[in-house]
Amino acid sequence: MSQQSKSTRINPGRRKFLQASGLGLAATAGGGVLTSPSSHAAVQTSAHIVIVGAGAAGLDAANRLSRELNGAKITIIDSRVEHIYQPGLTLVATGIWKPQKVMDQNARYMPDGVDWIQARVAEFDPSANAVVTDAGQRINYDYLMVTTGLQVNYDAVEGMSPDLIGQMGIGCVYDKPDYAARTWAMIDQYTDQGGVGLFTRAQGPVKCAGAPLKVTMLTEDLFERKGTRDRGEMYYTPPGQKLFSQPDINEFLKEELPSRGITLQWDHPLVGIEPELKRATFATPNGNERIDYDFIHVVPPMQSPEPLANSELAWQSGSFAAGHWMEVDQYTLQHPRFTNVFGSGDCVGTPIGKTAASVKAQVPVAVSNLVSSIANREFAARYTGYTSCPLVTRKGEAILVEFDYALDMVPSFPFINPHEKHWFPWMLKDRMLHSAYNAMLRGRV
Repeated sequence: MSQQSKSTRINPGRRKFLQASGLGLAATAGGGVLTSPSSHAAVQTSAHIVIVGAGAAGLDAANRLSRELNGAKITIIDSRVEHIYQPGLTLVATGIWKPQKVMDQNARYMPDGVDWIQARVAEFDPSANAVVTDAGQRINYDYLMVTTGLQVNYDAVEGMSPDLIGQMGIGCVYDKPDYAARTWAMIDQYTDQGGVGLFTRAQGPVKCAGAPLKVTMLTEDLFERKGTRDRGEMYYTPPGQKLFSQPDINEFLKEELPSRGITLQWDHPLVGIEPELKRATFATPNGNERIDYDFIHVVPPMQSPEPLANSELAWQSGSFAAGHWMEVDQYTLQHPRFTNVFGSGDCVGTPIGKTAASVKAQVPVAVSNLVSSIANREFAARYTGYTSCPLVTRKGEAILVEFDYALDMVPSFPFINPHEKHWFPWMLKDRMLHSAYNAMLRGRV
């Protein structure tokens, strides 16, 4: 890639924040928020705000709302007690981190005064301003913040089940530390014994679209570090003709993977596996193709959770309707048909962003605009589409990819070339971002 062809611009507000924070640990967990300077005090209100989901977005939103509102009743609904640092799952799946490092407790980040209902929402009824839990409890609200995360559809791949992860050469980095640990057992075995490795990528939006690429490149690097590279025949199977949405990084990867002996099999969406036979089926433009494997990294299709998908809050038409993603204005994160409803995180249908960095950029916008709605003020915050991916290429090096809706690079660190491999993004990923993430859960960055 020539330097002249790259589109790069630095966000001055984020640079100022980084300078003020010294190390700037939160850089790749945030950015892309455009706001007007404000000296507003906490808004006095008796409104009841319900937050559905106590993942990264939900906890961040709860902490921010509890500080920005006086007198509000805030209820958060989620049955999950454990909290998983999902950006660390790729490092668990490749043997760099232990599973315990990504496990935490939601109670540590729950703000005082917030009512935590430990249940799951089974039904959204936005026309009646209510949600219904799986225990049958109906909860009314004045404002709703939807932060449910997404659903990994293992059964969308015929023959696949999460119970198979860690057996018969099957891995999957998503969802749980246990799955990542089981994936590591398969990758460790594969890089010892060799054979054919298939590294898939599902069609449609997925959580951290860089994760399948990281797993692929870290597996190849592990082969090299073990001295067994000649034993492994590796294939990366994108469902279309692109590897990454940001154009410069897409071009980089189209050169990087083949240069490391990883064959690109374009237009190969995975549709089925036969675990006992160790055979995968891909729906190619020329018909179904079956490939035998020794190891396969399965990336299933993903969508919004079923209660959200089956509700009026989901997109009813357009490209985001296929995954039943929550309908929001991509800049304000307000639902266009139910204006007292806002969304953040993996569940929303926006052109960019299902990463922790997107969560950090989205939540302040959604919270600010919800508070402005309560106070009858004009919205001052807009989400620019900022997302970030420390794209790990080997153990010890990565590219810090940060871009927005325009697919322009928006680097937080001016001293790092956002198009080249470097040790510092690896250090961020391995040593620094976890602390920034925890600060994000408390609504502090």
